[in-house]
Amino acid sequence: MKRRNGKFNPKRKLQQRKPDDNKLEELLKQVKYGGNPEHKRNPGDFGLTPPSDPRPHKSLCDDCGIVSRNSADSLLTEGLSRGLVSVQQKEQWPQNIWAVTSDGHVVEAQLENVTKGTYHGYPMPESDPFREVVVDAWEKAEQHKAGRDDNAI
Repeated sequence: MKRRNGKFNPKRKLQQRKPDDNKLEELLKQVKYGGNPEHKRNPGDFGLTPPSDPRPHKSLCDDCGIVSRNSADSLLTEGLSRGLVSVQQKEQWPQNIWAVTSDGHVVEAQLENVTKGTYHGYPMPESDPFREVVVDAWEKAEQHKAGRDDNAI
């Protein structure tokens, strides 16, 4: 995540509850992973132009095993379905969606096109304190999914 004045964005906050089922179903039908070549070392099957354009100050999806559009899409929809979405919205879309890979890497997706519902994502740096908030919410959502918790995230 791009730092501002040497700090991570302090405005990021998770919604306390998942979007209602009707809204969630509608968002899940429309949400797409768009991608950003600045977060790719290898082009994979993302179909980006340019195919890859890694920048020294950007975190790379390759480093956390996200090397296909399918895996990026899956993480995006899983984060959305678990309700790991930001309080900040742009029209019907959350500004951010978060997820955790099966290997424990925390990723953040940022809305890039409000008309199309597309996002680009990237691994969150280990130094970002918001990672712990995401991991805790992911685990609570997992417990809820397994029937061990209430609707709160």
